[in-house]
Amino acid sequence: MVNDDLLRELAPQVLGALVRRYGHFDTAEDAVQEALLAAARQWPVDGVPSSPRGWLITVASRRLTDLLRREQARQLREERVARWAPQGDPVGDTDDTLVLLFLCCHPSLSPASQIALTLRAVGGLTTVEIARAFLVPEATMTRRISRAKASVKESGARFRVPADREERLGAVLQVVYLIFNEGYASTTGPHLQRVELAAEGIRLARMLYRLLPDDPEVAGLLALLLLTDARRPARTGSLGELVPMAEQDRSRWIPELIREGVDLITATLPRGPVGPYQLQAAIAAIHDESPSADETDWPQIVALYEVLLQLTDNPMVALNHVVAVAMSRGPAEGLRLLATIEHDDRIAEDHRLYAVRAHLLEMSGDLSAARAAYAEAASRTTSVPQQRYLNARAHDVG
Repeated sequence: MVNDDLLRELAPQVLGALVRRYGHFDTAEDAVQEALLAAARQWPVDGVPSSPRGWLITVASRRLTDLLRREQARQLREERVARWAPQGDPVGDTDDTLVLLFLCCHPSLSPASQIALTLRAVGGLTTVEIARAFLVPEATMTRRISRAKASVKESGARFRVPADREERLGAVLQVVYLIFNEGYASTTGPHLQRVELAAEGIRLARMLYRLLPDDPEVAGLLALLLLTDARRPARTGSLGELVPMAEQDRSRWIPELIREGVDLITATLPRGPVGPYQLQAAIAAIHDESPSADETDWPQIVALYEVLLQLTDNPMVALNHVVAVAMSRGPAEGLRLLATIEHDDRIAEDHRLYAVRAHLLEMSGDLSAARAAYAEAASRTTSVPQQRYLNARAHDVG
């Protein structure tokens, strides 16, 4: 039986090897997919080869050559065949996954296209799987991915770590975080979580950490995802309903992920400059190590959020800071701070702003205003479990 995890792990390495040697990102991606299908058919019968990666690169190279020759014949450009031929043995020990990630996060692409292309080329997901994850028709996702490939090709990007690697790394980390976050807290649809998508985000973060083990923000991102995902089993009830952190059964949190995340961020923080992902991981570690919601060290979380606010102009960070302040100093102080950010256009229409306001109003005893804010929050989210939870809160405070 073919190990799907092995194929998924090898897919970006094989694609990277082909693109590095041949170019033609879009055609190379088609050739790799055909090689993966061939492996799925042949390996269960013939056995997994001694060098699975080499086998896939060889098969994909042959298929790519066929595709390029067909294109050459169709366009009457025989003179280009020599330039398409690989120089030397295409099977090597170089892992081009990191370069492929940078290519998928090319600045010419929109964030949505970066995510889709990353999931396709690096994550190994099919177009059908990606379309299902983001609740769009397959044809829509096919067009999105095709446009992304075309944009990368038209940009003339070469297959190598870009000169602006430090700047581009931020986009790579953001894409991985967004992939995880969409799986952990789905923005639309009937389910609160899409476990496979969150797992893919963690897998990509682990891959980045293996490739860049000395980068503190890469380590911070991985720690953040692990510490966040550790709470997954307790986030929903038996019927799939949302369970807020304060009410979660913490015995259901995953201790192995907590230990790994805490060890990672503990080792990373003293090493160098502190970035946003490290600070968010430190906050997540405080939550995960607290025996209960009441025993959470909210003053320390407030302090960490205030450092984070100095590094990033992110309205969601500001909103989380409001919650932490309210838990530390009382709802009146939280509501005062909320008034300073509620007119920010980036968050003014977001259901989370209204949910926080409702919670603070409830804490302060203004139940009528809290009920209206909960109902407003419910009307602004497209997540069915969140709608149900917020409507239930509106009913309960009444």
